[in-house]
Amino acid sequence: MRRMLLVVAVVALLLVVLAALYDRPPVAPGSWLQASGLQARFEVVGGHRLRFVRAGTGPSIVLVHGFASSLYTWKDVLPALAPSHDVVALDLPGFGASDLPADLSFEGLPAAVLGLMDRLDIRRAALVGNSMGGAVAAIVAAEHPQRASALVLIDAAGFNLEPSDRPAMMRLATSPAARLLEPLPGKRFLVERALHEVFHDPRLVTDERLSEYLSGALRRGSFAARASLLRSLESRPGAVQESLPGIEAPTLVIWGREDTWIPLAHADLFVEAIPGARKVVLDDCGHVPQEEKPGEVGDLLGEFLAPSSSEAGEATSSRG
Repeated sequence: MRRMLLVVAVVALLLVVLAALYDRPPVAPGSWLQASGLQARFEVVGGHRLRFVRAGTGPSIVLVHGFASSLYTWKDVLPALAPSHDVVALDLPGFGASDLPADLSFEGLPAAVLGLMDRLDIRRAALVGNSMGGAVAAIVAAEHPQRASALVLIDAAGFNLEPSDRPAMMRLATSPAARLLEPLPGKRFLVERALHEVFHDPRLVTDERLSEYLSGALRRGSFAARASLLRSLESRPGAVQESLPGIEAPTLVIWGREDTWIPLAHADLFVEAIPGARKVVLDDCGHVPQEEKPGEVGDLLGEFLAPSSSEAGEATSSRG
């Protein structure tokens, strides 16, 4: 009996070691930055250290990523925007390489965007957000209209914030199982599964992409921060919906037709709620069009956010 228990213990230990090795990112996270000619920078906003990148000159654009994502999601869109815009992409608190506050709340995310804009002396910007980042951008545009020159919502969250309406992988984040998963290996399996859900084309779940998303999940405290964020939405799940009629900025809604996390019907809900908003649907595309169809998204953003000559002159002078 003792020998059997020893064998079981050894096998269990080997499985844990193998799972831990399997969890190692296949590509060094962040290596894409240097290849893209970008440099990670940091500012302290609201007591939290935020990572961001900044490129180009012209009218400002602020890019806001979604849940469990990072500024990496804009990697292939940035080059199309930087020639004519001052583009900032940030890691929201709790994600990417930004700080991981254990008491993270949704209310703190719009404040982080505005705080970073203040630190970078950006008085007014076009706000572009995907998924949860779309909800954050919408709140900023609604509550601080003088700071938003335009708004682009890409497969945005806002009508699905009730716990029962969230994708299964997000519901897992606030379940009792999440506390057990935090110290255990096996996070690569969860990240891979989530990526295969959000991408329509499975070939796009590359080693580089997997590494970037996995690196965030492997950070100590990430599960607790994300669970805190989602729980904070439970008291006001209608906060984003209620804010939409107050948006004054010109608004473009972009959606992937094959999005299985937030269905296409939600695009119409945003268009109906935001005065003057219009919609573009991308075929053969899932929940993250900026990664799955970066060329088309870049073209749409370039056209929608094309600066006038007066805007370009003002922006150039403001950055010296």
